[in-house]
Amino acid sequence: MPEPYDVITMGRIGVDLYPLQTGLPLAEVDTFGKFLGGSPTNVAVAAARLGRRTAVVTRTGRDAFGEYLHRQLREFGVDDRWVTPVDAYPTPITFCEIFPPDDFPLHFYRRPKAPDLEIHPGELDLGAIRAARVFWMTGTGLCAEPSRAATLAALRARDRSGTTVFDLDWRPMFWDEAEKGTAEDPGPAPRSVPAARYREALAHATVAVGNLDECEIATGEREPRAAARVLIDAGVELAVVKKGPEGVLAVHRDGTVADVPPLPVEVVNGLGAGDAFGGALCHGLLAGWDTGRVMRYANAAGAIVASRLACSSAMPFPYEVEAALAEGAVVPRPTGAAP
Repeated sequence: MPEPYDVITMGRIGVDLYPLQTGLPLAEVDTFGKFLGGSPTNVAVAAARLGRRTAVVTRTGRDAFGEYLHRQLREFGVDDRWVTPVDAYPTPITFCEIFPPDDFPLHFYRRPKAPDLEIHPGELDLGAIRAARVFWMTGTGLCAEPSRAATLAALRARDRSGTTVFDLDWRPMFWDEAEKGTAEDPGPAPRSVPAARYREALAHATVAVGNLDECEIATGEREPRAAARVLIDAGVELAVVKKGPEGVLAVHRDGTVADVPPLPVEVVNGLGAGDAFGGALCHGLLAGWDTGRVMRYANAAGAIVASRLACSSAMPFPYEVEAALAEGAVVPRPTGAAP
């Protein structure tokens, strides 16, 4: 048997196009940078930067952007053997607008359908997924078939072995309107279908992580401790609630609570911070650190990426995270410095 992967992630991939001029609407931007994107893919990159053996399960279009993503994955040290092409759909692209410190609108081009939602259960290497020390899946993977069935098949194959992380990852634009409900016509139970999908996945997860909006979708609770308690009652061992500028709350089933303040940072682009947090979370859990140390480390990794323009190429190396923790703040990287 080959050595198990430290981390296998499953779900979104695409090309991120970031303005190289900040503080402008897209209509006024002239130049863009092209980067590997997609939250679970970025988590795999982040964990690889921290020395972990990682792979991603996803799909691209059979096009030039798909070739670019394969090349980027290999350059970042992420195994791309389970990244397969779909003939019918193009590789997605995502534009963002950058208005520091806290406004980063995203514009997703995933029509008529994103290839990463065409992951089929029969294509999965369930043996490798079962053996991985950490398996990371997302709420987006539950929004459409066959991705939903494949995600649940992977979770059932895991059977709560090792660490199985459910990134709540609520992206309402990816869900069918009839399923997600709307403020104008929510139906008998607002967002009842996504919530039910989330509960089904939570029963197989050992860790849940999400921001306040995502936790509210999954639990019906917005208050961090109440949301964490509902997540634990749903089956997870560790509930991680990201509170934005107020830091992060982690509650373990054994009663351990870590309420960690944010690391001071001058925000350039906040979009990749959560993915850096996720990769560092996997790293800390694999290292066997206590909950408080894991959260402080993950917070620092996220803050570092928030201080940089890109996501995937901005993921920090261990020495950078340690330096930020030692300084008690993120020191801006000099212009032109290596990532």
